[in-house]
This record gives sequence, structure tokens and C-alpha cells, in this order.
Amino acid sequence: MPTNNVLVTGGSGFIAGHCILQLLASGYRVRTTIRSLEREASVRSALVDAGMVNGQHLTFVAADLTRDNGWPEAMQGVDFVLHVASPVQPGHVDNEDDLIVPAREGALRVLRAARDAGVKRVVLTSAFHAVSWGHPRTGHVFTESDWTILDGPGVDAYGKSKTLAERAAWDFMQETIGPMELVTMLPVAVMGPVMGNDVSGSNHLIQRILNGDMPALPHLFFPIVDVRDVALAHILAMTVPDAAGQRFLLSNGPAVELKDIGATIRTRLGAAAEKVPTRTVPNIVIRTASLFSPEFRSFAPDLGYAKQTSNEKARRVLGWTARDPKDAITAAAESLVRRGLVKQ
Repeated sequence: MPTNNVLVTGGSGFIAGHCILQLLASGYRVRTTIRSLEREASVRSALVDAGMVNGQHLTFVAADLTRDNGWPEAMQGVDFVLHVASPVQPGHVDNEDDLIVPAREGALRVLRAARDAGVKRVVLTSAFHAVSWGHPRTGHVFTESDWTILDGPGVDAYGKSKTLAERAAWDFMQETIGPMELVTMLPVAVMGPVMGNDVSGSNHLIQRILNGDMPALPHLFFPIVDVRDVALAHILAMTVPDAAGQRFLLSNGPAVELKDIGATIRTRLGAAAEKVPTRTVPNIVIRTASLFSPEFRSFAPDLGYAKQTSNEKARRVLGWTARDPKDAITAAAESLVRRGLVKQ
């Protein structure tokens, strides 16, 4: 059984929580950061509710991406770091620096502290937003070799934050002398079982569909990956020797159109999906609305465009496999209903 100590940043988060569950189940000792220790009880309760085992091997430390305080203590005695924490807010924001600065500076703060503590390897959670945004609409298959074009169409503050943070991390590694290794993970839209009462990432989309918040669905496509598979990929990236110094795109299968996401929810959940819309919105309606609304403007460039992705590298180097996107959609929807996070 593993005896290594692993630090997971942002323990209250969606991906981080699933990483913690799988690490503990695999026998690792886990330390996780939260911004305030006042949240420890609620985070631990959510993990217990999600089936946590070996909870006695989980400890908490207070650390914030915007401050140096706490990071030396967090890194003490740690072999590996999964740096998952980062601000998440796709779409329009009033001040882009509210996302960009903590993402970029936080990544550098974690890397500096890890280097100083003698950490062996850092696995940093980047995103598909650092790969495929701002490119022309073609049949190009996106891989780890692609980077988002920051001044291209449809690039929002979140996409900029993930791209700039990851670029800064790789630049840091080039300038750093020492044995520490870096791996970055690039998941597409992450869905799956909700943990606690916080709805994060692309599960917001499933929640809005279940709530009937959208009377009709735009012609948008989403490449989807299950959060449980994302967590497994992080652990593989932490341990597989050949992963060092690599980026990994985490996807599975073709992008799924919103109407097909809705159809999957209706088929799998039955009566609980009665508010799921069946109509679609003509593209011209969304494009017209985007002239006046920043919210619509952020996704109008992607109407009718299904981005193609390849997970060949993750399968080959990490030995990683992923669930069918329908299973991630279903798990997200069922957990939202079960936890009472859907309007009655």
C-alpha cells in the first residue's frame, strides 16, 4: 500500500474532493488546503457522505492562493502535490483580473512552496479552456499540443486565467533548477456525482436543465468527462514515471449537443426530469441577443460547433480509460436530485 503524503489544494472543490476520495481509498495520507479551517467540518462531512474511507488519514490546513501564509506548513513532509484549486467562473465577469491574478499567482505560489519543500512532483489542474478557445472553426482535432489563442473569438476571463496560469507554471519550471517535476491536466467539461451541497463546474449546466431554467436549448456542444475519471487521471499523472513534464488532455468521445444531454436526462431520470426542455433555440436568436448581452456573447461563437478532441496520449502514457459521457451526465443529474439541489 502507498505511504506517500499527498497535498491536494482546494479541498472543498469538486475535482479536489474526488481526488481526495480516491487517494484515501488507495492508501495515501492526504493533506488538503481550505481557505478557512472553519470549513473543515462541512468539507469532511461532504466527503463522508460521498463514501470516504480512511478518513483518519486526512488532515486540513488553512492556505489561500492570494497569500503566502500557510503554504510552507501545507507542504511540510509532502511527496506529491495535486494543485487543483483555482477560481472557476466561465462566461462574462466585470473584472478579468479577479480570475486571472489568483489563478496565475496562486499557481506560482504553490510551485515555489513545493520546490522549497522538496516535493517530487506537482500535478496542476489546467483545463480544456487552455487548449481550444480562440481558434477558427475547423475540423481540427485538439490535443495537448494546442494552446488557446488569448485574443481569439470567444475567449473569456476564465479561459485566459487557465491559459496564463498554466503558461506561467511551465515558464517557472524552465527557470527552476532542481528535481521537482510538473504535469498538467486538461479536462474538458467535468460532470459527475455532486459532493455536498456545492454545485461546481459543468454540473451547473445539468442543474439548470433539470430546473427548467432554460425554456429552450441552444445548439451548443460539450465534450464531457466524468469527474471520477479526472481524479484517477490526476493520481496516475502523479505516479507514472513517463508523465513527468507532460500535458494530458482528458476527454472521452465526441462532443455532446445540449439537446442530447437533455434527452439522456429525460431517459435516465424519468419523472424527475419533467422540467427538462425539449425545444431548441435557433442560432440567429442567440447571435442577435449576443449583440446586447455579455452572457450570450461569451458562447455565441461556438453555436453549432462540436470541438473534436483526442485522449490518445492519456490512454497511451497513463494507461487511462474513461466512462461514457452519458454515465457522467446521469451521475450528475441523479446526485443533484438526491441531494435536493433541483427546484421542486
